Amino acid sequence: MDRDLLKQCLACHGDSLFNKLRCEQTENPDFQTLVPELCKVTSESTGLEHGGPLVEQFIARKADILFCPTWKTTTPQEEEHEEEDEEAAEPYALMPPLELFMEVSYDERRSMLYRDLERGDMVVGRINNIREYGFFLTLLCMAGGLRRDIEDLELSALCHIREIPSTGNHDDPLSYYQVGDFIRAGVKDIDRYQEKITVSLQPASLSPSLGHIKLGVVTKEELPVHYRRSVRAASDCSETYECILMSCHGYHNPSVVDYLLEKVRISDTHPPSMMRGLQSKLFQPEDFASAIRKKQSASWALKCVRAGVDHFKHGRHVEAMNEYNKALDIDTNNVEALVARGALYANKGGIVKAITDFEQALESCPDHRNAKKYLCQTLVERGKQLEEQEKLVTAEGLYRRALSLDDSNPEAQEALHKITDTIQKSIRLREEALAKEQAKPTSSKTSADKLRKILKEEKRMKKKRKRSASSSSSLSSTSSRNSSASSSTSSSRRRSKKKKKKQRRRSERGSKRHRRVSSSRRSEEEGRPGVWRAGGGGGGRGEDCRRKDLSALFFVGCLG
Repeated sequence: MDRDLLKQCLACHGDSLFNKLRCEQTENPDFQTLVPELCKVTSESTGLEHGGPLVEQFIARKADILFCPTWKTTTPQEEEHEEEDEEAAEPYALMPPLELFMEVSYDERRSMLYRDLERGDMVVGRINNIREYGFFLTLLCMAGGLRRDIEDLELSALCHIREIPSTGNHDDPLSYYQVGDFIRAGVKDIDRYQEKITVSLQPASLSPSLGHIKLGVVTKEELPVHYRRSVRAASDCSETYECILMSCHGYHNPSVVDYLLEKVRISDTHPPSMMRGLQSKLFQPEDFASAIRKKQSASWALKCVRAGVDHFKHGRHVEAMNEYNKALDIDTNNVEALVARGALYANKGGIVKAITDFEQALESCPDHRNAKKYLCQTLVERGKQLEEQEKLVTAEGLYRRALSLDDSNPEAQEALHKITDTIQKSIRLREEALAKEQAKPTSSKTSADKLRKILKEEKRMKKKRKRSASSSSSLSSTSSRNSSASSSTSSSRRRSKKKKKKQRRRSERGSKRHRRVSSSRRSEEEGRPGVWRAGGGGGGRGEDCRRKDLSALFFVGCLG
C-alpha cells in the first residue's frame, strides 16, 4: 500500500477512518506493517473530519485497491507551466477552480487552503509592502500542483531578504522590487496553527517537479491561465463553467483523454477498477474496449440501414444511399449495409458496383442468404449485357459462377445452356471455314504465280521504255551539237545546201506528177467494161491494197 496516500487520507478523515481500516484490513499484511506510523498521523490530525460514514466505509473496504501502488502504471510526467502565449496550444482545458462556481463559505475555503498547501508548492502574489528585512505579498493564486484562486481570501506571505537572490550590481536586493510587482515564489514554510506562510525566490525552495520554473518578477501576461480565466468569470456573470470549458482549446484536443491518463499515471491498456472481479488479468478479448466499440458501431450502423430501407420503400433513393454510406462509414464491413446498397445499385443500373458490394458482404458472412440470392441475379444480368457485347466467354464464366452460388436457379441454367450452344456453333463454323481454306492451296498458288509473272512483265516493259526515252534524248543532244557546228561554216556551204534543197523539191514535184498520171490511167482501165481481172472478184481489192502499200513505201522513200 502507498504509505503517503494512506497518511494523507487519515490526516483528512481522522480516527473514525483509522478504526474502520483496522476492522476491514485485519488480514492485509501491508496495512498491519503501517499501523504504528498511522497511529502517529491520527494523533497529530486536527480533528476536523471530512466526509460521511458511508465514504469512510467505502475507503476502508477498498483500501487495498485504492492505495495500491500498481495504480500508477506509467512514468511520472513533469509539471508544465502554461504561459500566456501557450494558451492556444494547451493540451487540456485549464479551468478556473470549481469552488468559484459553487457556494463555498469563506472560512471553509481558507481552512482548505491551509490544509492542502505544502512546502515546495508555487504561488503567485503582488507586493503590498517592502521593509528592510523583506517584503510582503498578497497571494493571488497557486501556480503549481493544485490550482486555487485565493485573492479574495486576503492571505499574506513574507519573503525574507535572505530568500531573495541578488540581481546585477545592486547591493540591496530589495531595491530591485517595487510595490505592485507580480511575484512568482515557492512556499518555504507554512504554519497551519498560526496561519503564517513564508515564501522564497530561491530555486531550491520548489519541489523537484517544478525546479525548471523561473521565480521572481513576472508580467501580467505571464500569470497562470486559470487565474486569468477566473478573473473574467468573476467579472462576467454570464461566463458559466460550461461556456468557459467549451471555449478552451484543450477541450477540443482529440488526444485529451490519453494525455490526462498519462498525466495521472494511469494506463489505458490495463485500466484498474474498484471491482475486485475486474482486477484479474485474464480478460476475454470481447471484454476489451475495442471489441465493445465494434459492437456499438455495428448496432449504430444497423439503425442507419433501417432508416435507409425505409427511404428506399418510399422511393427516396438519394436519402437511402446517404444512409447506407453513413452506415458503412461507421462500420466498414457491415453486411446488411453492403447488401442494401448493392440492391439499390442494381435497381439503378449499376450492376458492377452491386456485384462488388455483394461479394464484399459474402466475404464477411459467406452464408448470408440475401447476399447469395442478389449476387446470383446480378451475375446473370451482367452476363446478358456481355452477350450483347459479344463477349461470350466472359458471360459463360459469370453464368457458371451464378450456378455455383445457386445451382437450382432456372434463369442461370437456361442462359448457360443457350450460350454454350452458341459458342459450339461458332466453333464449328470456324472449323469449317478453316478446312475450306486449307482445301484450296494449289489454286491460290497458281493465281499468285500468274500475278507475279504479270508484275514482272510490266517491270520489264517499263525498263525498255526508259531506255528508249534515254536514247532519244541522246540523239536530240547530238543533233543540237551538229547544228551548232554547221552554223559556224562559211556562206558558200549554205548556198550549196540551198541548191540541193531546190533540186530535191523539184524531183519530189516530178514524182508527185508521175504518180497522179499513173493513178488516173489505172482508174480509167479499171472502169472499162468487159475487162477480165486476175484473181477473180477479190483481185481488185488485193490490187488496191498492194498499190496503197507501194505508194506509201514510195512516199517514205522520197522523204528519206
